[in-house]
Amino acid sequence: MTIRSKAISFAAISLALAGLLPGCGGGDSTEDPNTTARRLSVNSPAQIAQASADNYDDNVNGIVSGATLRRWMSNWAAERPAGITGKLVILQASAGPAGAEYVKPDGTNVFTYLSPSSEWIQTRNNGVIETQSMVPDGATMDALLRKFNIDPTRDMIVAATGTGSTANAMAQGRIWYALRYWGVGKEHLALLNGGNQWLVTGSMTAAQFQATASTAPNSGTFSIKSILVDNTQLQATVRDLLAVLPPADALAKGDGIFLWDARSVGQYAAGRLVERGEDTDPDTAGTQACTAAYCTPTNPDNYRWTFQNGGSRQGHPFGALQLQYTHMLDSTKGFAYKPKAVLAAYLTGAPDATGIGFIDGSQALVGEGGAYQEGDTIYVYCETTFRAMITGIASSVILGKPTRFYDGAMVEWNSLSNISDNTGRLILPADSPWRTDVRSYFRPAMSVADVATRTVTNPYAANTDAIVNADKTYKTGESASGNGGGGGLPTNPCGG
Repeated sequence: MTIRSKAISFAAISLALAGLLPGCGGGDSTEDPNTTARRLSVNSPAQIAQASADNYDDNVNGIVSGATLRRWMSNWAAERPAGITGKLVILQASAGPAGAEYVKPDGTNVFTYLSPSSEWIQTRNNGVIETQSMVPDGATMDALLRKFNIDPTRDMIVAATGTGSTANAMAQGRIWYALRYWGVGKEHLALLNGGNQWLVTGSMTAAQFQATASTAPNSGTFSIKSILVDNTQLQATVRDLLAVLPPADALAKGDGIFLWDARSVGQYAAGRLVERGEDTDPDTAGTQACTAAYCTPTNPDNYRWTFQNGGSRQGHPFGALQLQYTHMLDSTKGFAYKPKAVLAAYLTGAPDATGIGFIDGSQALVGEGGAYQEGDTIYVYCETTFRAMITGIASSVILGKPTRFYDGAMVEWNSLSNISDNTGRLILPADSPWRTDVRSYFRPAMSVADVATRTVTNPYAANTDAIVNADKTYKTGESASGNGGGGGLPTNPCGG
């Protein structure tokens, strides 16, 4: 059998059995005594998740309020959470507005550094295709720990937005995601809820802010290799996602899987539906003005405005439901996360008072009880897993649901197509096992001139786990090929 036919056979088996695979569940951390790689404590998505208190003021990790940060800053040695023996390190995604630029450090116990999202992403290759905005590799993580002199086994790390905005909430999430993926314990990580422009007017005061950030010392000595924890199941690969998709575009309740599309309705529905206030069509901007929560565009056949990143197509994976990330945040409170009860209601499928809620591939509201089912593992995605940081934080850090981030996201998914790019070259051949167009509702780009070229390494690769396997190897120094890296189906739909 040729390499190509083996790859095709693998794909056929994967797709045929995908509907029979169980969802990712909990259970104890596992150890394999046979290899160093397997001696890492391996956490499932359920073990990585954490549920917030109903009142965010009561949290000492996860989502924390300005009131909690103010208390910590008042006397860190006395007020720091149990088990924290080091510093309070605040990483702001941006500067705040005038008068509230940076949370005020003391230079001894409390430090505040500017750390934009560009530091927490990297272009990487999964073995099939190169994708932007992925989780950083081990060397990059070690460089960040060195830059900010962080010891994640002793320090408390707080990711903050600086100026509250949707973009900075995404960036805040990327900091949390990278650290958690690389094994940093949940008790050492927090996300400050809301932007400085809101915090300075209530739970904190101007005295808790200053105009400049701390200078990064670049003196740290800690390596991420020292954390013998494997949280790589926080990331879902293309292979993982293909293994759990239903065979048609319909929610399959009871399969243990919940796919959450955090993008706009226009992108999810390939321009056939828009949500009130979401229309970004440069030709019709401001003219959609839905009187209800959702409406049909003036010209549903002009869907070029739904495309980002030069994608070959627009739409969604089979079985995904859509609820845009913006509904998780309160723009009147510095883009803080809405109360836990509000987020929990959204997850059931119940529409809010304005008629916004999860919709399915038929472009209809699913209604209460029609969305997340208890025990499901949630797969979140958007275009580049920036918007999905917000939905994923809501599901994993606030609601405590098992959550995986499809890090390659739709920029990767929509590229894995038997569709030509702007050079006239087919991105993937028709017989590649990694064609995701056959598992998606989609409409192709209106012109191949709109389709960006992609770096395809091997359209017949045995798997798409090169990034995860490289990260496991970085920690252990040994090949992770036996840990979900083979050419067959993963041992469970969570992958390796």
